[in-house]
Amino acid sequence: MRFAWVGFHAEGVPALEALLAAGAPIGGVLTLTPALAAKRSGGGDYRALCERYRVPLHPVPDINGPEAQALLRTLQPDVAFVIGWHQIVRPESLRLARCGMIGAHASLLPHNRGSAPINWAIINGEPKTGNTLFWLTESVDAGNIIDQVAFAITPYDTCATLYHHVATSNRDMLLRLLPCLLGGESPGRPQPVTDEPVLRRRRPVDGLVDWSLTSRNTYDFIRALTRPYPGAFSALEGKTWKIWEAALLATPRGMAAPQAGEVLGPVISPRAAACGQAVACGKGAVILLEMEGEDGTVLSGRALSDQPWTGRVFGRG
Repeated sequence: MRFAWVGFHAEGVPALEALLAAGAPIGGVLTLTPALAAKRSGGGDYRALCERYRVPLHPVPDINGPEAQALLRTLQPDVAFVIGWHQIVRPESLRLARCGMIGAHASLLPHNRGSAPINWAIINGEPKTGNTLFWLTESVDAGNIIDQVAFAITPYDTCATLYHHVATSNRDMLLRLLPCLLGGESPGRPQPVTDEPVLRRRRPVDGLVDWSLTSRNTYDFIRALTRPYPGAFSALEGKTWKIWEAALLATPRGMAAPQAGEVLGPVISPRAAACGQAVACGKGAVILLEMEGEDGTVLSGRALSDQPWTGRVFGRG
């Protein structure tokens, strides 16, 4: 058996390392060119890993382009693993792996097919998600399921902590699958039929905070888009601020509803990490704990709680 690997996201690094350590016959790794990888979120360091295991690394701009297809023809993989890649693999590229290509999708397929499943799961307030290993087909996220792992979405999770679970489950599922592939097996079961729509792609501009939502919706939105993603953002007096971290504030019954987006005042504590600014939502409030201005200035702790923002209103800018 001959394998190839396609990926650039950090979610694939532990899996690739585990397969190489287990002696998997990976003849080459295709990753995104540095210039293009710098424009995307969550990239991983494949170069150091490939150098350590002496596996050829091939930066490519497009898995469906002539350069990548020529590399795959040279590698002649029986199976190609496409883990943490941003493009749909087109039929002409799919055919370049003799037995097929295997991908991973960060949801419990067929639920949450499409783009940014982890981000959407948090934004939509879902209590759990997972990861699915499956055979790639011409249809998006629709191939036979090889393995699945479920995990909870707790109130303390962010997109980063959930992608840690994704990375770990990628490793574990591929290690379970490896003996089957080496033995010539191609395990998989058809996905259940569903009419659930495919998730739409998220762009940085979609990070605008809607303060008219409830405090829980706002809190979920912020933690769904934090690092390594571009971040949620809002404007205050004509200046745009990224909001990297927030806390959910309990709402006392009978509390008068101020204007959505209004800064209620500083949150002060001897513990610097607990300091910030309380902001009203459509219902309830959140505490902003870390923000970044247009000039790259990061405010957190006492530097954030000391801002004279009380009574000012966050909005679109």
